Amino acid sequence: MTLVTARADPKVNKLYGGRVWWLLAVLLADSTYSVEVPLAPAESLHVEISGGGEPVVLIPGLFGSAFGFRTLVPLLTERGYRAIVIEPLGIGRSARPPRADYSLTAQANRLAAVLDTLRVRQALVVAHSVGGSEAFRLAYLRPDLVKALISLEGGPSETAATPAFKRAMRFAPWIKLLGGVRLIRWKIRSILVASSGDASWVTDDVVKGYTAPAAHNLDATLKAFLAMAAVREPERLQPHLGEIHCPVRLMVGGARHDGDVSAEEVVLLERTLPHFTLDSVPGAGHFLYEERPDAVLAALLQTTAPVVDPPRAVDP
Repeated sequence: MTLVTARADPKVNKLYGGRVWWLLAVLLADSTYSVEVPLAPAESLHVEISGGGEPVVLIPGLFGSAFGFRTLVPLLTERGYRAIVIEPLGIGRSARPPRADYSLTAQANRLAAVLDTLRVRQALVVAHSVGGSEAFRLAYLRPDLVKALISLEGGPSETAATPAFKRAMRFAPWIKLLGGVRLIRWKIRSILVASSGDASWVTDDVVKGYTAPAAHNLDATLKAFLAMAAVREPERLQPHLGEIHCPVRLMVGGARHDGDVSAEEVVLLERTLPHFTLDSVPGAGHFLYEERPDAVLAALLQTTAPVVDPPRAVDP
């Protein structure tokens, strides 16, 4: 497939009332291309689209990007899906404005705006880590956009930044002095290894792929992460979980690893979600789409399979 890169011109987008992207999606439905979708001044999201067919929206976590789904996407397109990777603001190759609203609610609203621009409805959403919390918010805020949700190691987080992340951000001003990108690559490698059940996928090239967006503009990345660490959520997710009526499947790695979903979060989802399934993948860790992309695809097929009623007994 051909890679076509297109960048949105806000003036053109305004002139056509947003329809330019819908037309582009139709024309390139069977190709692989990337677009920058402008949403507000200094705010644009990087989107990568592959294949044609029923849409599957992929949302990376805090340290992820479209690169992380490089193995899963071909599996989806081979099955006839259209894979749409949306990198949230401050993530991957999306914009990194230092003073933006990086709350999970704002991120969910941006995801909705991108799907509106692409004219996507009733998508199958696959989200990783904190991207799962953004997807939960998307599902209750815009149920017309989400047909089913698969959260990969992502619980109903109430904040994008964990306490450990906030502590790490205290040293952000020193990162450039202590080694810059080289230090970040060393740290990301250690995170990927500690979070995996089988870390054989963590190669030098993979580490470079995960850190390439940060290396491109280290200052902007650090400022965006500092903003994420300081943000306050305008609204809690927990009271709205019962409003999510689409099927939700939480996939967790069965191996001991860093970054897993807590037992309390699992209980909360079981108690509040009308249609909830919990899957555990033996031997895998936090990055399920890297270690077991086949299991993610199988879960997607199972989640969307039609429900067959059991046969009724026939009176003799």
